[in-house]
Amino acid sequence: MKYKIIDLFCGIGGVRKGFERVGEYQNILSAEIDKYACLTYAHLYGENPLNDVTTEIFKEKVEKSEYDVLLAGFPCQSFSIAGTKKGFEDTTRGTLFFDVADILKRTQPKAFLLENVEGLFRHDKGKTFKIIIDTLVKELGYKIVGVEDIDGSLSYDSKSFLRKTVDFGLPQKRVRTYIMGFRNDLVPKNYHFATLPTKRDEAIFANLYELLEKDVSAKYYLSEQYIKTLEKHKANHQSKGNGFGYKIVNIGENPISNTILATGGSGKERNLVLQEKPEYYGIMFGTKKTPINDQGIRVMTPNEWARLQGFKDYAFVENGIDLFSFPNTVSDTQRYKQLGNSVSIPVIEALAKYMYKHLEEFENYGI
Repeated sequence: MKYKIIDLFCGIGGVRKGFERVGEYQNILSAEIDKYACLTYAHLYGENPLNDVTTEIFKEKVEKSEYDVLLAGFPCQSFSIAGTKKGFEDTTRGTLFFDVADILKRTQPKAFLLENVEGLFRHDKGKTFKIIIDTLVKELGYKIVGVEDIDGSLSYDSKSFLRKTVDFGLPQKRVRTYIMGFRNDLVPKNYHFATLPTKRDEAIFANLYELLEKDVSAKYYLSEQYIKTLEKHKANHQSKGNGFGYKIVNIGENPISNTILATGGSGKERNLVLQEKPEYYGIMFGTKKTPINDQGIRVMTPNEWARLQGFKDYAFVENGIDLFSFPNTVSDTQRYKQLGNSVSIPVIEALAKYMYKHLEEFENYGI
């Protein structure tokens, strides 16, 4: 049977796609409030995911939906331990995790997968992560992969939750936190979970050279003035003892990119590409009409970022044809933002397979 999933904070549907690629899941409800992400999502899936997870209207919609698995990439926020100590309803109110926990409490799905930034584990000196795990285990009644309950004391470490994109076939130094849970009544007594998948056996793109476009528009090449600004900025920061600044990433035998960011306009200088294009050198380009640099330095394109996350030339390939694209109405700035804010699909796919294996095992337990 196919397990029904709901996809909260869905962005452009990377988590959904990772689950759907397994072939054993069916998405029935999604939620996203960013209008540009909704445009891309609708373009890719033929559905508008415009729903606000924080509203009672949406929560009631979930309550009326029969589903098995909750998926959510909620933002990392600090919790305030105050008030009357009424569990998560008191400590996490006003955060988006509260709304996820509220939906879990109301609907009690069989399993969930939560995705977050690498820093969640140590956020607020570990207090944020502890409250999340305590809420999921002690209040909502779930077994968490990687969490051991020793006489009521929960034990875990970061290795159980952090996974690297580069280990799953994509050349990107991205690390994210993944929390997977199964409802207590499904899990056999004293059951011990194997660790979450740590790698993919086959590379999708072995390194950056395999995914870079061969011929890109002049608009992706930096101006001479901007490179001078970046060099000055980098020199200033290095003199203060840190390495902030631009970085050319397609150098060496097996180059990989730095983590792509969800900042839209900024952050691209962390992943510059050296690709000579003499016919562009000195051309006056852009709104400021400054000449293009003569070193062949450019930013990566949205298509290249899409490959770094497993969207293009992987997740949407059908019968040898890549069907991934953005709607024409979505700007490059939004495309960068959406991809940086999304997930690495092969990582999600591996986690979805792991979840399916265990759901099936639990469903058939004792038969």
